[in-house]
Parts: sequence; structure tokens; C-alpha cells
Amino acid sequence: MSIELEKKIKAVLLEAVERQELSGANVLVAREGRELCYLEAGEADRRTEKKIRRDTIFRLYSMTKPVTAVAAMMLLERGQLCLQTPVEEYLPAFAHGSVNVGGQVEAVRRPMNVHDLLNMTSGLSYGDAETETEKRTKALLEEAEGSLCSNNPMTTQQFAAKAGDIPLLFQPGSSWKYGISADIMGAVIEKITGQTFGDFLKKEIFQPLNMRDTSFYVPKEKQNRLAKAYETGEDGGLNEYNASFLGIRNSMDKKASFESGGAGLVSTIDDYERFARMLLQKGKLEGDYILQPKTVEYLTGGQLSGASQSSFEQWFGQAGFSYGNFMRVLRNPQKASVLGRKMEYCWDGWLGCYFVNCPNEKITFLVMQQKKEAGKLVERLKNIVFSHDY
Repeated sequence: MSIELEKKIKAVLLEAVERQELSGANVLVAREGRELCYLEAGEADRRTEKKIRRDTIFRLYSMTKPVTAVAAMMLLERGQLCLQTPVEEYLPAFAHGSVNVGGQVEAVRRPMNVHDLLNMTSGLSYGDAETETEKRTKALLEEAEGSLCSNNPMTTQQFAAKAGDIPLLFQPGSSWKYGISADIMGAVIEKITGQTFGDFLKKEIFQPLNMRDTSFYVPKEKQNRLAKAYETGEDGGLNEYNASFLGIRNSMDKKASFESGGAGLVSTIDDYERFARMLLQKGKLEGDYILQPKTVEYLTGGQLSGASQSSFEQWFGQAGFSYGNFMRVLRNPQKASVLGRKMEYCWDGWLGCYFVNCPNEKITFLVMQQKKEAGKLVERLKNIVFSHDY
């Protein structure tokens, strides 16, 4: 089966590279820690013709969010974090919250809480529409990006403080919207632990899991392993993408001041497989517990309801899934438009990185690439992987 699987994936990868759908990618399928298939194709840097390799480092963008969720769960099971606690108790800028309703600002009916952050029911957004909330959020992200070249780049806490002044898109808990909730969660974790978010992740997750190449920046000695990012040009070919986005420095060559819990990490395919395997093994890897089994069950079993579920489905565009703890969960595979397994949990990133864990079959599927608007390749590969029996 693994030979047949490898042959199908290889054909799709090579065709995508040939068509310049992407510059390069690597793919990993594993079961219970045993590798079933690993493939790499294309280039990490088209100018120098450097090939994609197993140790290539990729910008995770939103695949950072599940890591942030794990960090929150660690504090929850230690009794340091409660989901119903108002965010304003950790970040005073969120006191006296308001909501923008039809151009009019009104007070929140109840404070945004930690649970709202984890479920994206907070009313926070990204800057992807023309509402006042989203225009101001876009301006904040652009300010963070602009500060990257200054002597005083915006910090995680400064970002959160400025976000607290922006009226919410809706009343907390009343709907769902993809946005900066995970960034605010990172700031909350800093307040609770008294550490920078990056230091907490390194000490509590990356070092115990031996994730040596996962961080908020890429030091000089590893820069030659960082893949270039690409976008499709007007002529249909690939152009190198060098702009910073969501407050993240594209070059990743300096320690980040804004350690974005929603988008800031880099990693390799093997590092992230170790993180994913820890979750499949109910919080344990090689004898050490990162989380307790019941906490992992809660983390990976998220479900929205009512208006929040409807909003999520309209945004995501796929029935069968729900959402919670910064991941989507496949609850009804027959309704989905892509093959999968019941109760799989997954998320992806803006430049095409993707992971899914299937707890019933103990399967992990990972794709690493650096290409804007690369989701169609992931869907084709996922259909191949989950057309097989394991």
C-alpha cells in the first residue's frame, strides 16, 4: 500500500512543480510514529536551485495556532488558566469592550473570555473586509509590519493593547470569525507565565519534544535552510514573495518582538510530526507527558453550535466540519467535499503548510510548502491519502 500511495503522491507533486503551481514541497504520512511515506519535490529557492530537503525550514503562519492552543491547555490543566475568565483580567486594554453594530458602537453584553479566544467567537477579526472593525485591524497589522524596520518593533503586549481598543465585530460568543484571537491568546499566556511567549513555548513544548528547528525566528546558521516564499505572477509563473505579512518578518532573520500566536512560527516537517505525534499519543512522546490524555481529548474535540457554527461553515465553505481550540474537526465525513476521517483535527497556513491527525486510525498527514493560495494542491493530496485504508 505504501508503494502505491507514494507513487500517486509523487505524480501529483511533480506535475504541480512542473506547472509552476508551487516551487517545491515535502509530504509525510505516518501511522503511530512509523513513517508510511515521505516525498520531496521541487526547489526551496528557485534562484539558487536549492532543492527542498527534509530539514528545509518553512514559515508555518496559521499552523502556529494549534501550538498556541496546546500552550493554553498546559496552563489550564495546571490550574493557571480558566476558560471563563474575562480576557480583561489578563489584558486591561480589553476592559470596557465595545461592538460595532451597523456603524454604531455599543457596549459588550458580557466580557470576551478565554474560551471565546480559543473558539474564534471573540468578535476579533483579521483585516479582510470593509467594516470599521476590520479596517482598524488591518491598520494595526500594517503598523506591526511597518515597525519591523524600526528600532522599536511592536511587541506582543503592545499589539494586544492596541487590539483591545478596536470595537469587536459582534457580541462575544454570538458568532464566529477568523481573526487575531490566537495572537491575543499568546499575550494572555505571557501575562500568566511572566515569560515571553517564545520562551514559554521553547521551555515547555519545543525542548521536551526535541523540536530543534521550531521558533519565532531563524538564526544565521540556519538561514540557508529557510525556504523562499512564492506567489503566482501575472504571466502565470512563480515570483518570489518577500513582503512581511500579519506582522511577521518574511526573512525571519531577527528575533521577533511580536511573537504571534496566530502566525509567527517556523518549523520543519519532522519537528511538526513530533508535535502531531504527541497529540495522537494523548499528550505523551517518548515517555514524557506534555498534556494529560483527558486534556488532549478536550483540545481535539471542539464543536461550535448555532450561529457560530453557521458562520464558520459560511467562511470555510465546507460542510461536515466544526471548530474549536484553533483547529477544525471533521464530525461528518459524508458531508465534506474532501476525503477524511471522522474526528480528524487539522489546520493549515497562509503559505500552504498543512497538518491533519486522525485519532481513530493514528494517522498524521503533513504538507510543507511556501506558496500563496496553495490549498488546491493540499486537497488533491488529501484525497489521495484518505482514499486508502490503514
